[in-house]
Amino acid sequence: MDQRIISPQPQEEEEIVLDRAFRPQRLADMVGQHRVRENLAILIAAARQRSEALDHVLLYGPPGLGKTTLSHIIANEMEMPIRVTSGPAIERAGDLAAILSNMREKEVLFIDEVHRLGRAVEEILYPAMEDFALDFVIGKGPSARSIRLKLPHFTVVGATTRLALLTAPLRARFGITCRVEFLDQESLETIVRRAARVLSVEMDDAGAAEIARRSRGTPRVALRLFKRVRDFAQVRADGRITFEIAGEAMRLLDVDECGLDDLDRQVLSTIIVKFGGGPVGLETVAAAVSEEADTIMDVVEPYLLQLGFLDRTPRGRLATPRAYEHLEIPYKRPEQPALL
Repeated sequence: MDQRIISPQPQEEEEIVLDRAFRPQRLADMVGQHRVRENLAILIAAARQRSEALDHVLLYGPPGLGKTTLSHIIANEMEMPIRVTSGPAIERAGDLAAILSNMREKEVLFIDEVHRLGRAVEEILYPAMEDFALDFVIGKGPSARSIRLKLPHFTVVGATTRLALLTAPLRARFGITCRVEFLDQESLETIVRRAARVLSVEMDDAGAAEIARRSRGTPRVALRLFKRVRDFAQVRADGRITFEIAGEAMRLLDVDECGLDDLDRQVLSTIIVKFGGGPVGLETVAAAVSEEADTIMDVVEPYLLQLGFLDRTPRGRLATPRAYEHLEIPYKRPEQPALL
């Protein structure tokens, strides 16, 4: 699923290019997320005026919207280095203790997928975030004793796509909580045009708008589509991206005007054609399209719900009239089941 052209998850070959070329380094350079940027600007300015470390920050929202970029911007604005890790990478409590014991005053520790930290690791993180201390137990039995190691005041920036999976004690220790949201058309066009300037690609406004329109509100998808359209323009045209060239490239990539790919359309058509528009259970839909139920729920459904093509009901998934219109299928109002 991560290899879909419209997947918001990062792909291996993208990381170096995105980090070095496309990611903004300051809040003033970041596009979109106006409320998050304004709040962080005030909090960072206040912390710097008091010469204190910034409060711990929790960033949550769908993948591909800039949580990692924001963490690096926070470190840049605080003029401090950043240490980067992730929840799955910290397998033992000792691993986290080693990282924390090497932190410096006001330094930033970024933990991606923070909801995937193990319980034993979280227990080490609690006093480190609240009291800036590490508690160790030396020895065993009656001779065991507890030692507390003081830590400098530092900032933990956690990022998660599943806020509900974060334990309440950990969530309570973040002083700042920010939700990153999908970007609008204008913001995505700005990102695409900036990428074109960075890579010295000639592109008109209509071409940028066409790419942005199919990017599902996600900067990572917009940049990926831009690079694929750039390749198409280089091979099939004169290297200049126009509305027509962008449209032809999108048709070749099988991404339609709403940003749906073949799997999205397959899910919708299955609900409409095979199950009369629904309601139909998630497991049934997954079996019909030969995909995992978790993939349908976490990868496909969120964007279809955002577009208003799909509706979740207590009895299952239901295709809306907009889905019929998009797939050019005559709409039939679902019949009410007889009461037994």
